[in-house]
Amino acid sequence: MALWESFVRVEVDHHPAARDICVRMGLGSVGPMRICSAQSTAVTVRRTSRLAREDEEPAVFIGLQMSGTSLVEQHGRQCLLQPRTLTVYESTAPYTLHFDRALHHHFLRIPRTVLALPDRVLRDISAVPLASSNPVACMAFRYFADLAVSQDMLGGVYAEAIVQPSIELLRAAVTSQLGSSRTDRGALEESLGLRITHYLREHLSDPALSAARIAAAHGISVRHLYTVLAQSGISLGEWIRSHRLAECRRELAGPSGHLRTIAAIARSWGFTDPTHFSKVFKRAYGISPRDWREHHRPGPSRRVSGRDAHKS
Repeated sequence: MALWESFVRVEVDHHPAARDICVRMGLGSVGPMRICSAQSTAVTVRRTSRLAREDEEPAVFIGLQMSGTSLVEQHGRQCLLQPRTLTVYESTAPYTLHFDRALHHHFLRIPRTVLALPDRVLRDISAVPLASSNPVACMAFRYFADLAVSQDMLGGVYAEAIVQPSIELLRAAVTSQLGSSRTDRGALEESLGLRITHYLREHLSDPALSAARIAAAHGISVRHLYTVLAQSGISLGEWIRSHRLAECRRELAGPSGHLRTIAAIARSWGFTDPTHFSKVFKRAYGISPRDWREHHRPGPSRRVSGRDAHKS
C-alpha cells in the first residue's frame, strides 16, 4: 500500500495470497509530471469517492499498457486496454483499475492546471482507449513509454527542456481522440485561457515576461492574446503587477524576509527599479515595503499605519 500511495492515495486489493504477492515500482519526475513504472502480480486498484473528494491537487493520470490487458472504469465507462494503448482518467472522480493476470504498466500523473484542458474534454475522454488507429496517440505512447524508463531524463539535467513538449504532445493525443479537427481546435481554443494563465504563473518572476513572449509561446498573435485574456476578464499588465506584488508582500512578511534587501526581493519577482517598486507597493497596500517588513519582523509587534497592516 505504501508503494502505491507514494504516487496517489488508493485502495489496493492483491489477488494472490500474501506470500505470493510481488510488486516492483520505480518513481521519477520530469518537471511537474510524476512517472511510476509498475509490475505486479494480479491486483485491483480503487480510487474511492472519499479519496477523490480529499484530493488536494487535482491531477490527470495517463496509463500506458505495456503487456497483457487491463480494465479501467470511470464515469460509468469501461475500457479494455491492450498492449501499446493508453488511456486517461481523473483524480477527482472515483476509478477502478483491474489487472486480473498481472500488471505491467507505466502511470503518469500531471497536475490538471498544467494540462489545462476543459472539464468537459477530460470527462469525455476518461476511460476511453487511445488506440493504434490514432497516429498521435501512437506517437505519445512510444514517447512516454521511452521516457518512463530513461534514467537520463527522469530528474536529470535534460528534464526541464522536455517538460513543455511533453505536455503539448499529451494534449494533442487527448484532443485528437475527440473525432475531428474542428473539435480538436475547439478544445485547444477553449483551454487557451487556462494555458496562458498557467504560463503567466510559471514565468511570473521573469522580468522579460511580455505580451510578445507569451503570444509566441502559445503560437498566437499578440492581438489574439489580448482577446483571450479579455474574455477571462484579465488585464495583462495589471494581472502581472498585482501577482508580483502579492509574492513580494508574502516574502517580505515571511520568516526570511529580513535576510535579503527589499530591492533583492523585488528584483526576484521582476521589479527591476526599486523606486518604482516602492511606489506601486504603497499604492496597492497603503504601506511602504519597509514598514510592511518591519511590522512582520520577529519580536514585539510594531504599530504601523496602512490599510493592510493588520493582515498577514
